[in-house]
Amino acid sequence: EPFADPDAQPMPKIKGRVTFNNAAFAYDPGKIVLRDLDLEVQPGEMVAVMGPSGSGKTTLLNCMSGLDSIDGGDVAIAGQLLRTMSDDELSDYRASSMGFVFQAYNLLPVLSAQENVELPLVLAGVSQREARERAAEKLELVGLGDRTDHLPAELSGGQQQRVALARALAPRPGVLLLDEPFSNLDTSLRTEVRTEVHRLFADLGITSIFVTHDQDEAFIVGDRVAVMRDGRIVQTDSPQALYHHPVDRWTAEFVGTISVLAGDAHSGTAQCSLGSLAVEPQLRGPVEVVLRPEQLSLEPQGAATVQLVEYYGHDTMIFVSLGDEQLRVRCGPTAPYVRGDSVRVTFTGDIASAFELT
Repeated sequence: EPFADPDAQPMPKIKGRVTFNNAAFAYDPGKIVLRDLDLEVQPGEMVAVMGPSGSGKTTLLNCMSGLDSIDGGDVAIAGQLLRTMSDDELSDYRASSMGFVFQAYNLLPVLSAQENVELPLVLAGVSQREARERAAEKLELVGLGDRTDHLPAELSGGQQQRVALARALAPRPGVLLLDEPFSNLDTSLRTEVRTEVHRLFADLGITSIFVTHDQDEAFIVGDRVAVMRDGRIVQTDSPQALYHHPVDRWTAEFVGTISVLAGDAHSGTAQCSLGSLAVEPQLRGPVEVVLRPEQLSLEPQGAATVQLVEYYGHDTMIFVSLGDEQLRVRCGPTAPYVRGDSVRVTFTGDIASAFELT
């Protein structure tokens, strides 16, 4: 069942700016996890943080919440520097101003959905009556108003995720942190729930930081996406800008499928096996030309050979060889090509991404 209409359950627009300034963190001198990290999340913005395993995504959340203390630089939320706060102040701040949604949900199995949402409110000093009202309000908001007395074992995975979300929203936090919250759901349910969460967060206007290793989730949920590598953020941009204007080849490959051709760039063009392609005018000399599958098209009879055809229903990915180079071309669902066909590959984009060899 869908989430309830937020207009039917008024909730104040609670926002807070999050800032990392040259932040660093190490578990020990030989294990640096975050280094020279800069990130600013605007009030009401949802930023998705993605990167390979071990890049520092979860540590970034831990430092944001004060669970881990940074070794250098600053972390501030709504203008408050975390390093200036005492342990007791940090604890109170987490309880009252931050919401957490974890990968494992962390619901207590002996408590009902209502009681799971009430518990952190009561522990934070909210009266029993207000805790009950807030818990019921938030469960209604996430579409579980008729499941309040159910134990976690009596709920589906998607419903448990919604209880965890209601629990995180109940304290009315200024910032919501989510650590791969959909990873335990099957594919179809994950797609449904993340769309509903995206819609809900857009309506609430709450500042949110969402950690994931899934590109689709990052692009769908994030107003902007920050890509991490080896403890640093290498690029923060809108999903569209990140996909079409990556800062380097590694980022281009991490956020989508690419083909790479050897080229030689001069005066805004690069000569490669597909001919002369437009590139950024500052590029000079040997480059790697990076192409997205949808920037290419196929026609019968040419110098390239179809090696493999992958049919997805909504489109077809066709792998072709052109001399020693390999290309991936995204075609429509009725593409007529089969293995062994001779084809001509054409670049149909306006400008190709290219990176100088170092």
